[in-house]
Amino acid sequence: MKKSFLFNILIYALTGLRPVSAQPIPSPESVKRDWPLIVSLQFHSISMPFKDLKSTFSNVGFSLSTEVAYNRRANLLQQVQLGFYRNQNGGNGLSIFTQTAYRPHFGPVYTEIKAGLGYHFAFHPNTTLVFKNGEWQSASQSGKGLLMVPVGLSIGYQGSKARRLLEPFVSYQFFILQGYNPDVPLLPNQLIQIGSRIHFFH
Repeated sequence: MKKSFLFNILIYALTGLRPVSAQPIPSPESVKRDWPLIVSLQFHSISMPFKDLKSTFSNVGFSLSTEVAYNRRANLLQQVQLGFYRNQNGGNGLSIFTQTAYRPHFGPVYTEIKAGLGYHFAFHPNTTLVFKNGEWQSASQSGKGLLMVPVGLSIGYQGSKARRLLEPFVSYQFFILQGYNPDVPLLPNQLIQIGSRIHFFH
């Protein structure tokens, strides 16, 4: 009788367990935070990589972007960026591009390497002229669209809190423009970006 009673109690206890009690609680590091608003101030120059960085800060612009992670650790991501800069000598630029980024973390600090493809509209720095009807006339085109191939490096700070609102970073972007003109088919450019991710949703 006693054994039967204990057996019934054991069966009741086992069948009364809820499935949720066996589910692990995810750690803050494993929670993805997709689709932040990424805002940055950027500085541009037409130059080979890491050359003439001082003059880069004379040409100011801005960019808006966002990203989504491919995995739970959020160290492999896809980013989309829209940016504009002013450059009086080289011409203003408007671009939209996407990059695949690898982002390893070292405590609250992370580094980033990324590469991708995009479209860039290069504005003419001066009024362009065409020879027509025996005289030089202003051209109607304000610029031209070009294939853009960007690569980048970044370092940023995420902090120790999973729900941190702001994540500041500094990024270096080098990109090639194809078809700038017949004399310069591949034009090297660089951007220095200073900005932050803004997480509105957690």
